[in-house]
Amino acid sequence: MFDIQALQGCRVLDVASFLAGPFAATQLAEFGAEVIKVELPGGGDATRRFGTMTECGDSLPWLSESRNKKCITLDLRKPDGVVLIKRLVERSDVLIENFQPGTMERWGLGWDVLHAVNPRLIMVRISGYGQTGPYRDRPGFGRIGNAFGGLSFLAGYPDRAPVTPGSATIPDYMAGLYGALGTLLALQARQKTNEGQMIDIGLYEPIFRILDELAPAFQYNGYVRQRMGPGTVNVVPHSHYPTMDNRWIAIACTNDKIFARLAEAMERPDLALKWATLAARETDRATVDETVGAWTARHDRADLLKLCEASQVPCGPVYAIDEIFEDPQYAARENILRVDDPRTGRLAIPNLVPKLSATPGKVNWLGPELGAHNDEIYRGVLGLNEVELRRLKDAAVI
Repeated sequence: MFDIQALQGCRVLDVASFLAGPFAATQLAEFGAEVIKVELPGGGDATRRFGTMTECGDSLPWLSESRNKKCITLDLRKPDGVVLIKRLVERSDVLIENFQPGTMERWGLGWDVLHAVNPRLIMVRISGYGQTGPYRDRPGFGRIGNAFGGLSFLAGYPDRAPVTPGSATIPDYMAGLYGALGTLLALQARQKTNEGQMIDIGLYEPIFRILDELAPAFQYNGYVRQRMGPGTVNVVPHSHYPTMDNRWIAIACTNDKIFARLAEAMERPDLALKWATLAARETDRATVDETVGAWTARHDRADLLKLCEASQVPCGPVYAIDEIFEDPQYAARENILRVDDPRTGRLAIPNLVPKLSATPGKVNWLGPELGAHNDEIYRGVLGLNEVELRRLKDAAVI
């Protein structure tokens, strides 16, 4: 293990808001980048007031998802704010924003301007529909990304309305992941070209990207996949099944060999003959799921897990968050990190992903209070004196 972090020495300006852009910056901060979070004076990022509020005045999502960031206040809508952000751009490697397209341009901070200020700058732009196309000006949030990207249509049962696929924020997190990935790719390219570049992501695009064979299947044979409840297209049994102790278990039989092993665990070798092939099981999908569900309903979940594991059948509990906190695998992998925060006390947050063996990331602090690092950045990085700082504060620029 080295006494450095992977992104040590990289400076990132996070001028984004809410979740998508800021999450991209958070991942970079976790692995050593110096992330300067820019917020509007007086109010700050909307995430501070989103979700469960704490006694310190900031929400749990803010505390968790703004980890390791240095927070400053700056009004980019004002001429003095534009001057200051350009000075920071000169000294930075990456700028991340997720305003509606055209917003940064109206402030005189479009890609062409910032690229001229710092030709090595990498600019990540996340918006509802991307920077181009007929829908570029439409506002977008995670729920819209799920819907427009094709995921919501698949979530739920065929005879009911589509449901939220787990969380309305999935597209925000996914776009943030791709934003961080794009940043790493652009940093690697910059080593070869000495030039920065712009990264353009629409919220719906990461959702569409992960829909397995949906696009090629439609182009190939016109197949439009419908909602299947907990079932899975192309394979069966591959679903969630009830247990005797009123819980749920996930079982995944992705091929004929695994189904034969499930039949063995069920002590029903006849099923391995009756439904020996995927085609046979697919033809009789409802009965297969009903048969497996009737078997699982006669056992407690813990016993089912042992039976399936003994026969090498992929299975897992359908967990609620309280069960996650009790699970030894989560504990062994240290997936839940407990951080002592001076404003809220001990808080449990999701730990970093991925695990790096030589240059692991770390959480140094949780989301700070508004403007917590104004002095450090404006004095230490930009060299502003007391008179300049007072003038900017009085003008509500910072």
